[in-house]
Amino acid sequence: MLEVSETNAVDTVEARILDAALVQFEKVGFRKTTIEDIARQAGVDRVTVYRRIGSRDDVVQAVVSREVAATLAELDELPAKHDNIDDLIADIFVTIIVKWRNHALVQRMLVLEPERLVTKLTIDGELTFTMSVAATASALRRAVSSGLVPEPTDLETRAELVCRVVHSMILAPYGQLRNADEQHLDAFARKFLVPIVTG
Repeated sequence: MLEVSETNAVDTVEARILDAALVQFEKVGFRKTTIEDIARQAGVDRVTVYRRIGSRDDVVQAVVSREVAATLAELDELPAKHDNIDDLIADIFVTIIVKWRNHALVQRMLVLEPERLVTKLTIDGELTFTMSVAATASALRRAVSSGLVPEPTDLETRAELVCRVVHSMILAPYGQLRNADEQHLDAFARKFLVPIVTG
């Protein structure tokens, strides 16, 4: 069993590897990044990368999952900031769309390897989608416990429907909201997403 200090050391090494991978992916994309590039950037040998994280595909998945998890952790804090469900749903929606539009890795991959990014969100996207639904459902449960909305019997289904709308907007960022600012995104959420949760 690892001592606390040893556990922290492992976490630090893995964090360094993922940080290094993120830098490399933002520079040259997934396809052109090698395990050697990641190891060099992290200041470790390639065996350490394989042992701690795995293959390049494993590193890609770990980086993507960590970035998604960081955004979802922000969502977990939002229910405490609002005293009505409309504001909460709008804030969740705007936060996700704006973060997606401004995320350095996402924007770089849209230029370098759009097909790989789409694959990560579709064929290989079950884990991140499941994480998104779970985080949205958690935020809604907190809203229920705060008295912002009565608890529906199908809360998870409603959370999934909201996530599917967001997911489709990420995959197909054209249409009326292509260049919508935060005010228009907010209005969209209030008109179309709030009823999914409260209706």
